[in-house]
Amino acid sequence: MRATGFQISLGAALVSALLLAHPVAAQEKASFAVWLAGFRHSAAEKGVSEPTLDRALTGLVPIPRVLELDQRQPEKTIRFETYRKGVVSDARVKAAKERAVLHRAALKAVSAESGVPVSFILALWAIESDFGRGQGGFAVIPSLATLAYDGRRQAFFAGELLAALQILDRGEATLAQLRGSWAGAMGQSQFMPSSYLKYAKDGDGDGKRDIWTNPRDVFASIANYLATVGWRQDVRWGREVRASRIVPGDLIGVKIRKPLAEWTALGLTRLDGQKLQGPVGIEASLVQPDGPEGPSYLVYDNFRTLMDWNRSTYFATAVGLLADRIGDG
Repeated sequence: MRATGFQISLGAALVSALLLAHPVAAQEKASFAVWLAGFRHSAAEKGVSEPTLDRALTGLVPIPRVLELDQRQPEKTIRFETYRKGVVSDARVKAAKERAVLHRAALKAVSAESGVPVSFILALWAIESDFGRGQGGFAVIPSLATLAYDGRRQAFFAGELLAALQILDRGEATLAQLRGSWAGAMGQSQFMPSSYLKYAKDGDGDGKRDIWTNPRDVFASIANYLATVGWRQDVRWGREVRASRIVPGDLIGVKIRKPLAEWTALGLTRLDGQKLQGPVGIEASLVQPDGPEGPSYLVYDNFRTLMDWNRSTYFATAVGLLADRIGDG
């Protein structure tokens, strides 16, 4: 975000003064300070109160560890099969089924209202926070400020930082509650701040949208997110398929959609060798997270809905596989 001329002049003067004592450290700190002053001015113009800005931004400094983690995404460091084994484990399936029994009434009610299967609510709850037990240990506002100042997607994270300040300003969470992942995802559903503002929902009628401690709000919020961005009750997320021959690389990926008949003509079958079947007119995409030598999945619109949540084919595929194993029984 661009600072005003006055702020740049003030920052330059500060840099000159501090460089005399600590040349490198002072320059880096002043550069962040100038950016933060500009961001604060913009946030105030958008309605965030001065007391909230004082409380949240005073003394803020970048977190180097956040930038390190920003460069270490799973799809850059491990193969999908390794990722899948860690995410779709027997222990996680067992724990999800136990919670399905424990929260049966609440889950069934949310599923009936939203059209989102219980298995997908549980799968997302499991993967995102281990059923609420691992919500992240980073302070959200400093993490987002770090990424907005120096990350790969600065404009995106600046928007998320503003959303986090709006949540704080509205009294929907305390500064102490705003802890989460290094990327700013919060609560048991690990919503980014903008997702919280759009999709978080009061699941028990107490007037609060508490995704940090209230499982009923967590279930309602997860389901509301998926339903709002396009969950379809008439199709599955996808399925693993068998490829009898190599499919051309330009036909692989979620941007390519073809009728099942065309995929059949390209040599795809169900894992048991049977012909592909689905609703009339349905189109599917082929994803191969580990390339042609790894597993192949035909995926439908609900897969794209999962990718709206997290734009990772690893993540969306793992959610679908875990939900299949959890089931809705």
